[in-house]
Amino acid sequence: MFTISNNVRDALIGLVVGDALGVPVEFVDRDTLQAAPVTDMRGYGTHHQPPGTWSDDGSLTLCLAESLCQGYQLGDIAEKMVLWAMHDHWTARGSLFDIGITTQKSIRRLAHRLETHQAISPIPEADATEMDNGNGSLMRILPLAFYLKTKPVDERWRVISEVSGLTHGHIRASVACFIYLSVAIHLLEKRDLAQCYAKMQQEMHAFFDSSPHVRTAELRHFDRILRGNIGSCPMSEIQSSGYVVHTLEASLWSLANSENYAGAVLKAVNLGKDSDTTGAVTGGLAGLLYGLEDIPVLWVAKLARKQEILQLADALNQAMASGNQKNDPVSNRDGQLLGD
Repeated sequence: MFTISNNVRDALIGLVVGDALGVPVEFVDRDTLQAAPVTDMRGYGTHHQPPGTWSDDGSLTLCLAESLCQGYQLGDIAEKMVLWAMHDHWTARGSLFDIGITTQKSIRRLAHRLETHQAISPIPEADATEMDNGNGSLMRILPLAFYLKTKPVDERWRVISEVSGLTHGHIRASVACFIYLSVAIHLLEKRDLAQCYAKMQQEMHAFFDSSPHVRTAELRHFDRILRGNIGSCPMSEIQSSGYVVHTLEASLWSLANSENYAGAVLKAVNLGKDSDTTGAVTGGLAGLLYGLEDIPVLWVAKLARKQEILQLADALNQAMASGNQKNDPVSNRDGQLLGD
């Protein structure tokens, strides 16, 4: 039975396994991986970590999932992120070994706000540049699908923009997260990927055509996803850098060109470069599409802190089922986003 409980486990385990598959070959180029591809859960390599070790992608995803167990509170999400970066909270093996430059800088900002009792808010868009469009918010955003799946699309956009904006203030990163979570939410309703992709496109066009939030020129960066079918592109046209649009395209492409969980995440990881994040972002959706039962048992068995992740998934499921939907008392004031 494809239940909500299974969905949360599917998503979290799917994402963390994809992350762990990519960690040993992060930064390795595509030609090298095409010659000697990743085919199994292996270790060491780039970061010299044992098999089953996940990176910042998994850690920050689990921090968000843990926070959502108490409802949506932007300040608590920020606090969990600071605990990870400064006190190794939700690290795979007790120590942080990978953090993006933009994420690190943003978490320092959040830590200062928490220490000085300032309200937590997204980075003002005016303070963000195109160079701030790494994939650091996309890689951790998936748990929001469970909180937002019954919410109106306008509220989804607001919440996603807030959570993405904790580290990545440019609107392009928010749009990428919005598209990704639309696919995830539709996967919660049905398993057919083509239908989910089409529904995402319809939903995005309807929202952006009637919304003042995003300029048409900005949306053109997503034309291959929103106006075409990214899955039909040849691999040579798919990039796998740390740029958020590349990661989103690579993940949807990997999913569209595979028939099971293992095929999707291995295709993603073997694209090279930012392999752990492409694997994680793909793995979360592939987990929702194919289910935990389709993830190779030996991969899951090697996963660091497997039982704790499963317990967290069950706690998040219980919180969502019980209607734990609190609002963040500090993210909004007089109806306006702080920092706008």
